[in-house]
Amino acid sequence: MRIISTKKIIQEIKKLCIESNCIIRSDLYKSLASALEEETSNLGKETLKILLENSRIARREMIPLCQDTGIACVFIQIGQDVRITGGNLCDAINRGISQGYRDGYLRKSVVKDPLRRFNTNDNTPAVIYTEIVPGKNLKIWLIPKGAGAENMSRIKIFNPTASFDDIENFVVETVKIAGENACPPLVIGVGIGGTFDYACFLAKKALLRKIGERNKDPYYAKLEKRLLTKVNKTGIGPLGFGGRITALDVFIEFYPCHIGSLPVAVNLNCHSFRTKFAKL
Repeated sequence: MRIISTKKIIQEIKKLCIESNCIIRSDLYKSLASALEEETSNLGKETLKILLENSRIARREMIPLCQDTGIACVFIQIGQDVRITGGNLCDAINRGISQGYRDGYLRKSVVKDPLRRFNTNDNTPAVIYTEIVPGKNLKIWLIPKGAGAENMSRIKIFNPTASFDDIENFVVETVKIAGENACPPLVIGVGIGGTFDYACFLAKKALLRKIGERNKDPYYAKLEKRLLTKVNKTGIGPLGFGGRITALDVFIEFYPCHIGSLPVAVNLNCHSFRTKFAKL
């Protein structure tokens, strides 16, 4: 049995909040730089140059990459041989979020009630997903999810006889509908299978991967590449100004589903692709 205190979790979550919003991931920076080399549109190239410069300034000054510092989505994998002491895990996560958004001077974007719209003033509560896994570690992924790309995400329950062509058309249609509103070049998570709600979870979980990290199943790895090629043929381009690079990557996660159902969810993420990982 391994003991992990909530105090340590609070500090780690706080750090993840600030760093995810201010420091672009190295794999994403390299992908944007590669996109600049591949882009053929002059306006698209200039846009990518600005995005890269923005990321350098954000890192240097430790200021947010985007004014929308998102709602905190936290994925937790808890080793079954871990014991958490000093309080409740979810309370600790939310305390870390509160401190991170306060001390990092990050915009507070969460309202307490979806209809009455009163701001909680500390960006809590987070959206928390927990999973029990073998081992003695606690793994944390934090994604500050801005509204621009999140609002353009979609789900559809297909007829179980639908082909991948049908799913592909749905993903591409989602990107076209989003247009410039999702702030491309995008990173796209696709969840296939499960249930109505679980497909959405899979689509968001897919965004935890690094750029270029393919699905372990060769069949789905091939489909990810196919989708990326198709999305980049839309011509939407960086920030919707036109060009070859509409998406940096597409990730698919899948799960068994009911014989009479085929749910598919598409979760879009903007060019900032803000995620951070910690292992305790």
